[in-house]
Amino acid sequence: MIDFRTGAPVAGRLDVRWHAGHPSPADDPAPAIQVHAYSEHTLVLRQNKSVHFEAPFLFLLFGNERALLLDSGATADPADMPLRATVDALIDEWLRLHPREGREEYGLIVAHTHAHGDHTAGDGQFADRPHTETVGPSRAEVISYFGFEQWPLRPAELDLGGRVLDLLPGPGHEESAVVFHDRHTGLLLTGDSLYPGRLYITDLAAFTATVDRLLAFCGTNPVTHVLGCHIEMTRTPDQDYPRGTTYQPDEPPLELTPGHLRRLREALTSGRSQSGDFIVVYED
Repeated sequence: MIDFRTGAPVAGRLDVRWHAGHPSPADDPAPAIQVHAYSEHTLVLRQNKSVHFEAPFLFLLFGNERALLLDSGATADPADMPLRATVDALIDEWLRLHPREGREEYGLIVAHTHAHGDHTAGDGQFADRPHTETVGPSRAEVISYFGFEQWPLRPAELDLGGRVLDLLPGPGHEESAVVFHDRHTGLLLTGDSLYPGRLYITDLAAFTATVDRLLAFCGTNPVTHVLGCHIEMTRTPDQDYPRGTTYQPDEPPLELTPGHLRRLREALTSGRSQSGDFIVVYED
């Protein structure tokens, strides 16, 4: 059994150059999914912008009893986005390196940072996969599956088998949004609530309360990096790529910090839109 608690949070690697599309998407030689090992038990996947301009990031976390796939990408067709085949191969390789009894029953949870289609489109690829649970994306389904009480005020926990995640309700961008904190790595996975890009707010009061809860959580828990699900900015402060861009050669890194949460809170207080590494879009 792997000890996911001792020495946590463990260090990981983000020395990666993310594939940012191709000038001619039809001629892009890169695979549909880029896979980066943040650590031995934590993988970050990115959908190729040549397949879908949203190019969402997905996360695959391994525990002793089951793995968590967080989000399923923006494309349903496995011919264009072979997510199931990729995840199956990654799980098989992890189990080969970490042999155990009953490996045939090793589980998989497919869950989501929120319910928008660019994060849920690949769910159908896992419909007939053995020992797999796909969490419905609606608020009621999310609350029921994870056992949230007094949503959105109280967090929940998810145990993958010795590897525990804190689940923090995150409405404001979308009503069923959840932020995942991995105690093993200290990663705070914020979905579309915070990332280097355009942060679309549909409910300002709910979003502000979410940011306040995240700031309070960061004040008492170790957070190594804040990882959202997109990159939409250039390396020039306040300058983003237009929506629909399929080639972004001047992307900044994906990772942000709890300090960016504080800057986001300040932007919400002042009503400011541009904040250097992200842009707040008030739709409320």
